[in-house]
Amino acid sequence: MQGTFIGYLVSILIASVIGYLFGSLNGAICSVRLFKHQDIRKFGSGNAGLTNVLRCFGKGCGILTLVIDLGKGAAAMALAQFICGKIGWAPVMECPSDTHRFRWLCYVAAIFVVLGHVFPLWHGFRGGKGVLVGVSVFLVINPLTFVILMAIFGLVLWRSKYVSLASCTATLCVIPVTLLLEIFQRGTYPRLAAVYMLLIAVPAFLVVYSHRENIQRLRNGTERKIGEKKKEQSAAEKAE
Repeated sequence: MQGTFIGYLVSILIASVIGYLFGSLNGAICSVRLFKHQDIRKFGSGNAGLTNVLRCFGKGCGILTLVIDLGKGAAAMALAQFICGKIGWAPVMECPSDTHRFRWLCYVAAIFVVLGHVFPLWHGFRGGKGVLVGVSVFLVINPLTFVILMAIFGLVLWRSKYVSLASCTATLCVIPVTLLLEIFQRGTYPRLAAVYMLLIAVPAFLVVYSHRENIQRLRNGTERKIGEKKKEQSAAEKAE
């Protein structure tokens, strides 16, 4: 089956299922349920993410959330590449190195890890915004990508004081950064680098989509800046 159309389809299915099942294991929900027997989505901002966990339940739950959400992306991508590489069904012949012929499956797994995090199978399809797990997949794909994105995040946050704006900007920047680093750092052929760029664009847009409420508040001028205290809602706002 090596190199056949069916082989590629099965390999994509394997990477997709592994990614989605791992991604559906939401660190915020799991850690709060384990330690506090509560649903994090009923507290604070209602988001199943690290920031809300730290604000509502402290460092203990926060550390476990961090470990799960960083680890699951790396684990899913590594497992998908390992299994498909061992089977040998879906090598990319255009890869400049034999050791990277199954690396494209990491991108496929990354899409479904983020999808699982945002719409988790295990938690009623109500998950987090995908920033932390996005960080984990970008770090695995290329550590330099992670460094560049964190620099962009820090710069935008410093200038704007909006965490959501910094997160979305850095996430969208992964698309051109991936293309450039694949070509100029890894020596990937341009056509294959373009495929990688399109694949990584999917989880990037998923992360941005999960911030749609924040984006609307940014447009309305009601998004909170970092360090800014939450304003009391008026009766009209509460009724909306």
